[in-house]
Amino acid sequence: MKVIYKIIYPNDKIYIGKDLTDSINYFGSASNKLIEKDFTREERKSFTIRKQILWESETATDKEVNQKEVEYIKNYRSNNPSVGYNQWPKFKST
Repeated sequence: MKVIYKIIYPNDKIYIGKDLTDSINYFGSASNKLIEKDFTREERKSFTIRKQILWESETATDKEVNQKEVEYIKNYRSNNPSVGYNQWPKFKST
């Protein structure tokens, strides 16, 4: 199963990612440096994130999953630094 997921952090910022293997323990590759900036040392001592599957497919090609990931990133605006931690595609403010 291939999936597109949303990670929700305690500050309500999100990260949208894809997993081509549907691993329950995969939480993406968001930048540690970006996330660290948003939390104090004390806040990092007890940290809960949530993973939500937004889309799944048993038949989609990797290319289709990549396209779907970009679609979700744009739809949720998770590449907007005030909303989320995706750094690609580059956010263009209007």
